[in-house]
Amino acid sequence: MLKRFTPSILASYMSLAVKGALGSAFIVSITGCSDENAAKQVAPAPAVSIFNVVSQEVGDYREFVARTEAHQEVKIKARVEGELIERHFNEGSYVEKGQLLLRIDPSEYKSSVAEIEADIKSKIAGENGAQRDLKRGKEVAEQGFISQSDLDKLTTNYEQAAAAVKSAQASLEKAKLNLSYTEIRAPFAGRIGKVNYDVGNIVGPSSNELAELTDVDPIYVNFQVEEADYISYRQKHQDSVNNPQNVPIDLSLRLPNNTNFAAKGQLDFADTKIDRSTGTVELRATFANEKSIVMPGLFVTLIVESKDKQEHALIPQAAVQENQQGKFVLVVGDDNKVATRIVTLGRRINAMWVVESGLQEGEKVIVEGLQKVRQGVEVKPVEKMVDHVTGTISSKTDSAS
Repeated sequence: MLKRFTPSILASYMSLAVKGALGSAFIVSITGCSDENAAKQVAPAPAVSIFNVVSQEVGDYREFVARTEAHQEVKIKARVEGELIERHFNEGSYVEKGQLLLRIDPSEYKSSVAEIEADIKSKIAGENGAQRDLKRGKEVAEQGFISQSDLDKLTTNYEQAAAAVKSAQASLEKAKLNLSYTEIRAPFAGRIGKVNYDVGNIVGPSSNELAELTDVDPIYVNFQVEEADYISYRQKHQDSVNNPQNVPIDLSLRLPNNTNFAAKGQLDFADTKIDRSTGTVELRATFANEKSIVMPGLFVTLIVESKDKQEHALIPQAAVQENQQGKFVLVVGDDNKVATRIVTLGRRINAMWVVESGLQEGEKVIVEGLQKVRQGVEVKPVEKMVDHVTGTISSKTDSAS
C-alpha cells in the first residue's frame, strides 16, 4: 500500500536534504583549504645550481677573418737536365737546411768538368809560350832586329792566349756549377710535400717543380682592416707606425675547429697603400708554430685585444637567457629569492660571457635548474664551479678531488 505524502511532509523532507547538502559542501571546502595549506607548508624550496660571478681584466676587442701563410715557401725545381737517380726524404717529413733531397745523374757533368780542366791546361801552356815569345821579342826589338809590326803581333798572340785561359776558366766554373746542381739540397729547414717525379724520370729546367718545401715556424697570418679603422689606428699609435711590434695590442688565434691556439702573436707588417677595390689595407701577424699545428692556407679568426684593460664581470654561457627585452639572467639574492636581471653582454671568452653592465662580481646567477624557478620564488642555492674553457659545471667537492 503506497504511503501518501502531504505537502507539509514533502516540505520537511526537502528542508532536511538541502541542509545535508550544504553541510557536506562546507565540510569538503574546509578539508580542501586545509589540504592546500598543508601542501604549501610541506613543499620544499627547489634546489638550483648557482655560480658566483667573477671578474677579469678585459680590453677593447675585435675579430678578423684571416688566412695563414708559410713563413718561407719554395718550389724545388731541377736546374740541369738528367735522370733522377736518388731521393733522400719521405714525403711530408721534416728536413734540415742543406740536407740532400734529390740527385740527378752527374756523369755527363763530371765529364764536362774533366774535359774543360784538360783544355785549360793546354791553354795555360799556350799562354806561357806566347808570354815567352813576347818577352824575347821585346828584347830583340830594342836592338832593332824585329819591326814594331812583328812586336805587335807577338803582343796580340799573348793577349789572345791569356783571354783563352780566362774563357776556359769561366767555362770550368760553369761546368762545376752545373755539376753541383745535380745534388738538390734543402735551402732552409721545413716540411717537404709530395714528390711529382719518381726516380728514373728525366727532369730539367723545363719540368714542373719536383716538390714543395715550406717553413711554418713562425706562421704568417694575413688580414685586412678597413681604411677608416686603419687611419684611426695610425692616429692613435703614431709612435708605433714605423715599428708595428710595439703596438700595445694582444693577438691570438681561433682555429677552424673552434679551439684557441696557444701561442700569442705580434703585428709584423702593414702595407704602404690602401687597396682601391676593397678600401682595406693588408696587415700581417706572426705566431710561433714550433709544433706545426697551424698549416698554411687555413681560414682562422684573428682576435685583437687592447693591452689597456678594465675589470668586467664574467658569467657562464649556461646562465644566459633571452626574451623580448633582451638577454637576462636569474639572480639569487641574500634572501634566497629569485630576481630577473637584464644584462648587456660583450665578447665571449671561451665558455664565458663578458658582462658590460647589469651584474657585479660576487653576485649569484643560476646555471642549472632554470626551468624550475621564476621571479620571486624562494630557492635552495647550491654553489657550483664552472670551467672557463669548456663550460663544464661541477661541484666544489669534485673540483677539489
